[in-house]
Formats: sequence, C-alpha cells, structure tokens
Amino acid sequence: MKIPVQITFRNVEPSDMVEKWIRDEATRLETFYSEIMGCRVTVEMPHRHQRRGGLYHIRIDVTVPGGELVIKRQPNLSARTRQMGETEMTKHLEVNAPHKDLRTSVNDAFKAAARRLRDYARRQRGNVKTHEAVPVARVSKLLEDEGYGFLITDDGREIYFHKSSVLNRGFRRLRVGTKVTFVEEQGEKGPQASTVRIVGSSGARRASHLTTASSAR
Repeated sequence: MKIPVQITFRNVEPSDMVEKWIRDEATRLETFYSEIMGCRVTVEMPHRHQRRGGLYHIRIDVTVPGGELVIKRQPNLSARTRQMGETEMTKHLEVNAPHKDLRTSVNDAFKAAARRLRDYARRQRGNVKTHEAVPVARVSKLLEDEGYGFLITDDGREIYFHKSSVLNRGFRRLRVGTKVTFVEEQGEKGPQASTVRIVGSSGARRASHLTTASSAR
C-alpha cells in the first residue's frame, strides 16, 4: 500500500487495540487486489446511540488506480428492534461488550471491502475465462432509477445485481430479457451477481425486439 492506512475515530475513544485490528484487516485487503494505493477508515458512533452502545458505523475508502471504492456499514436500529422486540433489544445492548460489537462491525466492513475489491480486480483483468463454465441468465427486473435489477437463472433462481457490477457501463443498455453472463457471490442479503456481462453486443436490442414482437402477436 503506497499510503499508510489512515484511521479516524468520531464519538469513539481511540484505542491501540482497535487500530491494530483495522491495520491488520487493511493489510489483508492487498491479497484480493495488490494495487491498492491507500485506505482510509472512519469509526463512528452517532450521538443518539452513545448510551445504547453497539451501533458503530464503519466507513472504508479504498483508493485504487482510476478511482475509489467506498464501503459503509451502518446498522439499522429500527430494523433490529422490530426483529428482536424492544425488551430483548435492550438486554442485547446491555450484555454485549463495546469492543466485541466493534470488532464484529470492523470484520463485516472489511469482508464487504474484500468482495468489492475482488469484483474490481475481475473487471480490470477481464478474467471471465472461456474454458470455465460461466453461468448464464436473463434480466427479469430492472429498477433503473434505483440502479439495480434482478436476473433469472436457467434453474429459476432470481439473483440481485447492482449497476456497478455491469461491465463496460452497460447498465443503461439492459432490457428485461437481455441475456448475460455473471459471477455469483454471497452478498449481505443473499446471492448477488457481479461481473455482469451482456452476451453479444446486440443482446439488448434483440431482447427489445423479442418483447415488441411478442406484444404484437
């Protein structure tokens, strides 16, 4: 890493132990992509959660050739409360030591960063190898304003993908029915597609033509 890791604490007491965790995790990121130029990590606890504990926000900014990857981990208190119930949630926050919760938050954030770096490295290398069996699917849903969609695989599974995972800035060329290849990964909420590549330069046009023809019949 060309620039030493920069660590910022906000509303959290700085700790040599926590800094060591972060520096160790940042060093491991280079095993996923060796050209990392810099890494900035912010550990924050919003003021409204200081008394409740355990709700750390982690932001990782990884500088790579040609851009920057931003990873945010921000626990949703209301969602956790709905799942666990108010009473159980209060007990949970009382019995979990702050360092234990912070270590979990740091680990989760760096796992997400590793996934993003693997995806970035694949796109840079263009390493969808021809001799490997590459999964094929079709676009089943598109939410263009939100910047994501879903693929339907040959075995009927629906898989989420984000516009940043579509190669060659091809998200705007996608249509429902467009055939694509992809790499499947395990995301925060289940399977998700990365390295999404349109099959054939005219794939989107063919899908649009088929939809029009089908409507005419």
